[in-house]
Amino acid sequence: MINRRRFLRTSLVGGAALAVPGALSNLISARAWSVLAQPLLDIAAGETLITILHTNDMHSQIDPIDHSDKQYGGKGGVARRATLVQRVRKENPNTLLIDAGDVFQGTPYFNFYKGEVEYKAMSLIGYDVVTLGNHDFDNGVAGLVSAMKFANFDFVSTNYDLRGTPLETRVKPYVVRTLGGVCIGLFGLGISPDNLITPENFRGVKYLDPVQMARGVARLLREQEKCQLVVGMSHLGYYANPKNGEIGDSQVVAQVNGIDFIASGHTHTFMEKPVLQKNPEGKDTIIFQVGKSGIYVGRIDFKLKDGKVTAYAGKLLDLRDESLT
Repeated sequence: MINRRRFLRTSLVGGAALAVPGALSNLISARAWSVLAQPLLDIAAGETLITILHTNDMHSQIDPIDHSDKQYGGKGGVARRATLVQRVRKENPNTLLIDAGDVFQGTPYFNFYKGEVEYKAMSLIGYDVVTLGNHDFDNGVAGLVSAMKFANFDFVSTNYDLRGTPLETRVKPYVVRTLGGVCIGLFGLGISPDNLITPENFRGVKYLDPVQMARGVARLLREQEKCQLVVGMSHLGYYANPKNGEIGDSQVVAQVNGIDFIASGHTHTFMEKPVLQKNPEGKDTIIFQVGKSGIYVGRIDFKLKDGKVTAYAGKLLDLRDESLT
């Protein structure tokens, strides 16, 4: 187990926290790491493999889950996740690491350090793009902006209108990345603040219809940015059978063309494998949510040839002592 005080001390002074991943990596055999990092698809000449690793609802869980938890004890932790990301990127440099929101709230790390530890840890792990969840506003807009100075990655939110707020210059409606010659568009969707975010903490931010905004950004990314992959990070939630008119990821996809994959969040849904949802054109969009607290990491591999997706595969990556040693 990592010494909590040592982690805080090293992470808060900066690069010394890079030593943390090695502290736990020796608990997991080289063979186990190799299995976790192995590509899910075989690649032939002229094909490109794009790997997307994703998390959601980490809720300030820096350490592994305490072993007293009968179901999830010993799982997760930023140190193992850092080693996993490093190993996967060694196998496939064309890898993105994204998060679907609610990085904050849930352990004393947030209560004491106000998001600094979470964003520093994520920066050291190598996150690329992150969207916002409702709990990320728990210290208000000003508190979120203050924590963001420790984040060395992009924030995206497509359906939060941030104009006129301090977040306007820090959060983008979307970003475009090119890996292995493949143009990838990434956008974010946030949940309605009603009954979830104190109005004072959401001051100045306007919630916009996620279906309308997703439709617009997917079209923009495909037609103007010429993206070959379109990926959403959503904090709307996953509702297989909505009972109260919820608009979650499945409901958005059913009305929006052009999205290849949605990394889902908010409902703490532990999916054993990705699910597929048909869009209006009858094509599949992948939806995958991996519970909460960094217990699991999701992985989706896309195979592309001549700029088009020819195959995809997904897997739940389980980081725990007893299964990996």
